Amino acid sequence: MTSSVPPAVPSAAVTPDASVLDLAPVVPVVVLHDAADAVPLARALVAGGLPAIEVTLRTPAALESIRAMAAEVPGAVVGAGTVISPEHVRETVAAGARFLVSPGWTDALLEAMRASGLPFLPGVSTTSEVVALLERGVREMKFFPAEAAGGTAYLKALSAPLPQARFCPTGGISLASAPSYLALPNVGCVGGSWMVPGDAVAAKDWDRVARLAAEAAALAA
Repeated sequence: MTSSVPPAVPSAAVTPDASVLDLAPVVPVVVLHDAADAVPLARALVAGGLPAIEVTLRTPAALESIRAMAAEVPGAVVGAGTVISPEHVRETVAAGARFLVSPGWTDALLEAMRASGLPFLPGVSTTSEVVALLERGVREMKFFPAEAAGGTAYLKALSAPLPQARFCPTGGISLASAPSYLALPNVGCVGGSWMVPGDAVAAKDWDRVARLAAEAAALAA
C-alpha cells in the first residue's frame, strides 16, 4: 500500500558543539535499498518525532539517500552510519550528512571525523576502547553491538569508573528494551531499526513508520 507522506517540519539544530545524543531518545538506524524511499521515510520519521536519522553506508543507495533527505526534508538531521574510512567521511560530508557514526574506530578514522567539523560517535565495545577515546578527548560514543557486547549490565558497570563517557547503544535494541538503556545515567539515546521495519518500507507504508516513530519518541517521557 502507499500511504500519505507527512509534511516536513522545521529542522532541529545541530552544530559541531551540539550533542547527537540529545536530539532525540531514539536514533533510527536506516538501511535503504532504493533512494526513492529516502524522502518519504525521513518525513515519516520526523513527523513521528525522531529528527535524527542515521543512514547506514551498507547499500549502493546510501549516499543518494543522504543527499535527498538533506536537501528535501528540512526537519531531518541526517547522519551517516557505518562510517569506516576517511573516504566515507569525505563522501558523506559532501552528500550533506550532519553527523557521523562508526561501528568502531582507528586513529586515522577518528582524525578524519574530527577534521570534518561534524558531531561524531565512534563505536566502542570494550573498556579499553572507551579509555583510549577519553584519552583523545572524545566523551560521546556509540556502544556497539549493544546486546551482544553486554547490554545494560555492561554500561551500568562502566558508569562508576568512567562517568565522563556517554553512549548511544545500538545493536539488538527494541521498543521493549530501550527504556532500560535510557534509564542509565551514561546513556543519552539509543539507536534502533524497529521503527523502520523492512516490510513497511517495501510497502511504502509511511503512516505505519510515523506511528512507530511516535511510540519511540514517547520514550523521552
